[in-house]
Amino acid sequence: MPQPSFEELRADVARRIEEGLDEILSPKAQPGEAARPPRLVEAMRYVMLGGGKRLRPALLVGAARMFGAEGDGPLAAGLAIECVHGYSLAHDDLPAMDDDDLRRGRPTAHRAFDEATAILAGDALQTIAFETLAGERVHADAAVRVELVLTLARAAGLGGMAGGQMLDLAAEGRFDGADVRSEADIRRMQAMKTGALIEAAIEMGAILGGASPAARDALRRYARALGAAFQVADDLLDAEGATGTVGKKTGKDAAAGKATLVAVHGVDGARRRLEALTAEAIGALETFGEAAEPLRCAARFVAARDS
Repeated sequence: MPQPSFEELRADVARRIEEGLDEILSPKAQPGEAARPPRLVEAMRYVMLGGGKRLRPALLVGAARMFGAEGDGPLAAGLAIECVHGYSLAHDDLPAMDDDDLRRGRPTAHRAFDEATAILAGDALQTIAFETLAGERVHADAAVRVELVLTLARAAGLGGMAGGQMLDLAAEGRFDGADVRSEADIRRMQAMKTGALIEAAIEMGAILGGASPAARDALRRYARALGAAFQVADDLLDAEGATGTVGKKTGKDAAAGKATLVAVHGVDGARRRLEALTAEAIGALETFGEAAEPLRCAARFVAARDS
C-alpha cells in the first residue's frame, strides 16, 4: 500500500490532535478533580487550540506506523508530547524568558491573559501531558507506558528542553561567568532546547511500535539530525523571515545577541549546515525502505518551512 505523504499524515494527525485536545481540555471536571477553573481552562485552550504544525505528534505517529502501531495509542501519546510543547511555548514567551508578544500570529498567552495565568496554564499543560501518557489508552502494557513517561520526562527536563532553555538564557549573558559561544556549545544547547523533544517523539513512536534495538538506533540518528535541522531552519527564519509569515517577531536573535549557527557562520553557512543535516537525516532511514518515506518527507518539510 502506498505510504501517505508527510503533509497528508500531518494534516490527518493535526485534525485528530485538535479533536483530542478539545476533549482533554474540556471545562468539565474529570473523575478525581474537584473543579476546573474557567479562566485557566480558557488559557490552556488558547495556547493549545490556536493552530500549530503538530509536527511532534505527526513524527510520533509516523514512526509508530513504520512498525505497525496504529489506532488511538500513538495519537494519545502525541497529545501528551504536544501538551509539553505547548507548555514550553507559554513559558518561553514570558517576559522573564524570551519576552515575546506574538505567537502564531496572535498575542502570546501572557499578553492575552496575564503572566500568572500563563505560568499556571503551562504548569497544568505539563501535568495533563503525563496524566494522558500514563493512561491505558496509550498502551495496555504498563511497562510500555512507564518507558514512554521516562522518555518524555528526560527530554523535557533538566538534561533536555528545560536545561537547554537555561543555556539559551546564559548565551545572552544574563548570568555572570556563563558563556555559550563556541559552535560545540551552541549545538549542545540547541540539541537540548529544541532537539530533545523532537527526538523523544521519534523514540516514543519506536517504543509503541516495538522496534528492534538496531531500528531504534537508526531512528535516533535520524531524530538527532532532524532536531538540529529544525533549529537551524528556525534561526534562518528569524534572520530572514517576515513577521507576518513566520507568525512571531523576527530579528530577535541578533538583537538579543543570541548564540546561533547563523551568528557563527552567517546565513549562507547556516543554510549549508541545514542542507547537510537534512541529507544526514534522510540517509539514516536507508534501511527502512518505503515504510520510512513519510519521515524522509518530514526532513524535507522541516528544511523548507517558512513559519
